[in-house]
Amino acid sequence: MLGPGVPWYLAVSGVLFAIGATGVLLRRSPLIVLLSLEIMLNASNLALVGFSRLLGAVDGQVFAIGVMAVAAAEVTVGLGLIVAFARRDMELDVDALTELRG
Repeated sequence: MLGPGVPWYLAVSGVLFAIGATGVLLRRSPLIVLLSLEIMLNASNLALVGFSRLLGAVDGQVFAIGVMAVAAAEVTVGLGLIVAFARRDMELDVDALTELRG
């Protein structure tokens, strides 16, 4: 097996997940929250690929592709909402966004 071992994949995945969780919990901009969620999903993908490499199976890699599809859909819906809010001159603050109806 070439390259770093599975513990390194898991360590980087943990650091990325912590950075994403911090961004989700501390930031108010919906765009930054969306990007932080993407970082968290990529961290889970890295862990899945690491475990897949450890076990020698491709199941984790296939599941990671599924997670990427869900993340792409999430970004599409999230950016659509952010653009809609910006066009209506609504405040882009996740604490102030309590309703979808303007």
